[in-house]
Amino acid sequence: MKSQVSWKVGGQQGEGIESTGEIFATAMNRKGYYLYGYRHFSSRIKGGHTNNKIRVSTSPVHAISDDLDILIAFDQETIEVNHHEMRKDSVIIADSKAKPEKPEHCDAQLVALPFTATAKELGTTLMKNMVAVGATCAVMNLDISDFETLITNMFTKKGDKVVEMNIEALNEGYRLMNEQLSHIDGDFVLEKTEGTPHLYMIGNDAIGLGALSAGSRFMAAYPITPASEIMEYMIENLPKVGGTVVQTEDEIAAANMAIGSNYAGVRAFTASAGPGLSLMMEAIGLSGMTETPFVVINTQRGGPSTGLPTKQEQSDLMQMIYGTHGDIPKIVVAPTDAEDAFYLTIEAFNLAEMYQCPVIILSDLQLSLGKQTVESLDYNKIEINRGETIQSDIERDEDDKTYFKRYALTESGVSPRPIPGVKGGIHHVTGVEHNEEGKTSEAADNRQQQMDKRMRKTEHLLINQPVENNAVHDEADILYLGFISTKGAIQEGKERLEQQGLKVNHLQIRQLHPFPSKTIQEAVDKASKVVVVEHNYQGQLSNILKMNVNVGDKLINQTKYDGTPFLPNEIEAKGLEIAKNLKELV
Repeated sequence: MKSQVSWKVGGQQGEGIESTGEIFATAMNRKGYYLYGYRHFSSRIKGGHTNNKIRVSTSPVHAISDDLDILIAFDQETIEVNHHEMRKDSVIIADSKAKPEKPEHCDAQLVALPFTATAKELGTTLMKNMVAVGATCAVMNLDISDFETLITNMFTKKGDKVVEMNIEALNEGYRLMNEQLSHIDGDFVLEKTEGTPHLYMIGNDAIGLGALSAGSRFMAAYPITPASEIMEYMIENLPKVGGTVVQTEDEIAAANMAIGSNYAGVRAFTASAGPGLSLMMEAIGLSGMTETPFVVINTQRGGPSTGLPTKQEQSDLMQMIYGTHGDIPKIVVAPTDAEDAFYLTIEAFNLAEMYQCPVIILSDLQLSLGKQTVESLDYNKIEINRGETIQSDIERDEDDKTYFKRYALTESGVSPRPIPGVKGGIHHVTGVEHNEEGKTSEAADNRQQQMDKRMRKTEHLLINQPVENNAVHDEADILYLGFISTKGAIQEGKERLEQQGLKVNHLQIRQLHPFPSKTIQEAVDKASKVVVVEHNYQGQLSNILKMNVNVGDKLINQTKYDGTPFLPNEIEAKGLEIAKNLKELV
């Protein structure tokens, strides 16, 4: 028996690859296993290779696995594209319709089963995915009744006949694979768990749930990969609490609608990806100048231009910090996994109102669309902080005809913010430079005072947990720094390096701007080398680090920009190379 198994299904987009993975993963989750899934898919509706890789474990996992135990292949291309992940004791279970062959350097075992032909005999070729799931149950010695229950729940609305056909396809796949087991070497059976199911969700759903829990009641957005699922989640759930979602004509309209709603007192937000954020830059500047709260979610993908819409990248960091023209206060935060995405989204809404500025939640495709186990969420942790928001009438002398000092010069830089309609709170709002009452002013002394006031707000800002800290050594050989979805690969690579005698620290950065310089400097000072792991060509996080921390000659970049996630063995290999060089220097 094994503590974990890595399983993948692949074929042409549009032929049920995602649903096959979803059925398998849902059943394994209900059995109490921990999962981490990642989909490789094309940026088109139908056609092109797609696969869904799912890691199933008896303990928590936060990264996709280096290798592959079981590959379900609906076509030959799936074998060609994925065989390099397989070992001698791995198995490829392929549709015999594809006339599968092993590539020259593939050591894995190959079993051809009639997925399509069997499904056709039972009524429709659409059920070939059920035949494949049944074969998986056989090779992993899984209780097929759990899958039968799942199928019944899934297809009951379509009628008993459909349920019966799919269960029959499942059992036939099990029988076909069971006949081949005597010819297969290797262990594909998982150790038992306590059987308690976990939450299992994509990062986008966690962000959506976080927005709901934060009290957001309006979302304006335009569909774009990989952010669309946030809007879809809100469309399904926001009306249940009296909220509204508007699909706008473009991202410019979405940003301005959300800003207007926040000005009116509703917690509102938008979500997009890199190209959409480029269009929102002027609106983000408006939020900063008018000091209107505004939460923006950027689910990064491969760029520039249309780039790689369905592939992993983290190349928007500099744009999110410095993209707007002129200087404004801005906060950029980054969740480390789906669970963190829930809590950090709630915190982002609080920060936006406490500091009256735009707050950008920086995600990436791997976190946004990768599905993973999430521990039970603690709703008692939720706190709503609306800062200096005034929602009741303001007592003023009836003879006072001046506007309310909405942009009063305060020591903190945060001024009282009356919601429109509050008696005594009338003030002017404009994107032009203005005085304390909001009236246009181009006076030099006023400009300097207002600019200083705005920038004071976030000058010393530090969120509750600016980094996720896994730095335990006072004298480390290597300090790893990363952000968003690189966490799992770094952490697993770190554990392997420590098993080989290295002292390794790890910080996953949650607050990217303003940069938590002091916290990170302390960790840098305790390390011989500092490795920054990120998905972009220029080493954008490395450059931010150099701008804010004295890192000297310790810095080493580990970048990846081919559209695929980091693997733990890539972190391990680079770490061993660094360790070798350190020994040679000694």
